[in-house]
Amino acid sequence: MKIKNIVITAGMSMLFSAVAMAEQEIKAVHAFPSSLIYSQSFLDFVEKVNEEGKGIIQIRVLGGPEVIGLSQQPQSVVNGVVDMAYTAASFYAGKIPERDALISSNTNAIYARESGGIDLLNEIHQEKMGVYYLGWFDSGVNYNLYTINEPKLNDDGSLDMSGIRLRSNPVYDAFFTDYLKAQPISLPTTDVYSALERTVVDATGWTQIGMSDLNWDKFLNYRIDPAFYSTDMGVIINLDSWNELTDDAKEVLQRVAIEHERESAEKFASVSAEQQSELVDNGMTPVVLKDDAAARYLQAAKDASLNRMRVRMEQHPDGLTHYDDLVEKFNKPAAK
Repeated sequence: MKIKNIVITAGMSMLFSAVAMAEQEIKAVHAFPSSLIYSQSFLDFVEKVNEEGKGIIQIRVLGGPEVIGLSQQPQSVVNGVVDMAYTAASFYAGKIPERDALISSNTNAIYARESGGIDLLNEIHQEKMGVYYLGWFDSGVNYNLYTINEPKLNDDGSLDMSGIRLRSNPVYDAFFTDYLKAQPISLPTTDVYSALERTVVDATGWTQIGMSDLNWDKFLNYRIDPAFYSTDMGVIINLDSWNELTDDAKEVLQRVAIEHERESAEKFASVSAEQQSELVDNGMTPVVLKDDAAARYLQAAKDASLNRMRVRMEQHPDGLTHYDDLVEKFNKPAAK
């Protein structure tokens, strides 16, 4: 009887060990503080993966910029310090200039997944950076320019940003400097609150979601319309870490990522409209560029992003190999 019990116990131990070995784990970080809506979206994705991946794959979130600075996170994935990061492609634009296809897009991940644009971008990430591009999350959310003081307009109705100290970042620095001729001051998201409070900057760009989470609306009184650009948040995975995953683990991660692409795009479209209305209800004043001025403003934003992409791609041995294809796959054709 004792021998039989020992055999059963040993067999059960081997079974549990096999189950434990079968479940793989990857370590992840996210770009922004956990309280921000974008981080919450990523954490929702993690929860879905961990629920559907029980016994197969689990994501262990180490934290946000308090663990690894947001600008260092992409390289930490490349180096294998962590396996995964939810980050803006703008933070690694030096390696993937094609990221401007996301920024200048007039659509969202639902369209770009179906068009093959995201698959193409994944191939480029693997080749140029050694990471697997899992998905474009929270897509289709546009940016606005927000100011402390009432913005000035030129005689032709265009925006006059002369003398304005504008918080910039890699998403829109080309537009702000080349077209708006503003004085750019580069600051990470975590430093903007104090910069606005001390009027180190007079204005900033930001998406149509999450401003209240950051409490920047305490200082920013004007929103300039129309909105421009698109968010470029996504998930990258160290390529070696990806290749070491079982087929089942890859299937769970990719399937849930594609589901989250769609769900987050649809959800954020609604949230964007709601939050912009709330900002106006709470005292923010929209300043709307009219007709030709608005058209010039939007075209200048798109041109600045695509010109930057073209110039930087030309500096790479592959040149403009995928330029036209990316522009096509990340933009819906104009209605006839």
